Amino acid sequence: MNLTKKLSAEFIGTFWLVFGGTGSAVIAAGIPDIGIGLLGVSLAFGLTVLTMVYAIGPISGCHLNPAVSIGLWAGGKFETKELLPYILSQVIGAIAASGLLYYIMSGKAGWDISSGLASNGYGEHSPGGFSMGAGLATEVVLTLMFLFVILGATHKKAPAGFAGIAIGLALTLIHLISIPVTNTSVNPARSTGPALFEGGIALDQLWLFWLAPIAGALIAGVLWKWFEKD
Repeated sequence: MNLTKKLSAEFIGTFWLVFGGTGSAVIAAGIPDIGIGLLGVSLAFGLTVLTMVYAIGPISGCHLNPAVSIGLWAGGKFETKELLPYILSQVIGAIAASGLLYYIMSGKAGWDISSGLASNGYGEHSPGGFSMGAGLATEVVLTLMFLFVILGATHKKAPAGFAGIAIGLALTLIHLISIPVTNTSVNPARSTGPALFEGGIALDQLWLFWLAPIAGALIAGVLWKWFEKD
């Protein structure tokens, strides 16, 4: 598969992840009486990944996340020359999704950007008021475990055809744990899209949602290499 097609697939897949996940949070989570709540948003994020694994996995590998690309690279599963192009495509896809969500929400009477687009945060910007340290630890550990699931589920000895289910359920679980802490990132692209439109504190705190997921992914990649050694 040529690189242009891979990058196009990553753009589409990351767009779907961010629009489906943050869109469920912004549009559907809080509707009176029929709101989908934390469980619904968690499932939405998991379902976006599960569906895209089968849709674009054969094309690009379905990373949808700079941390995933970096973790796979650290684990020896991804080529260095494709790393930066993948990351750029993912970030652009996330920004496009947030732009569409902003446009849709602008059509709701009384809504403005101060209501947010499901950005990530800590301290006063954390849904549950969790500290920066708590947010950092949460994002590092959960990204590490997410990459560990991805590396294991896609291994040649893993049961064929089930990787998407394991990966999607892992992301659902991650959101169930960490939405109250940071609104769940584990994905720098997912964090960047909403932050660019919200600005303010969301943009000021964006650094953590690049640093922590990348750190967790690098640890996972190195750890997986150790497991694979004879």
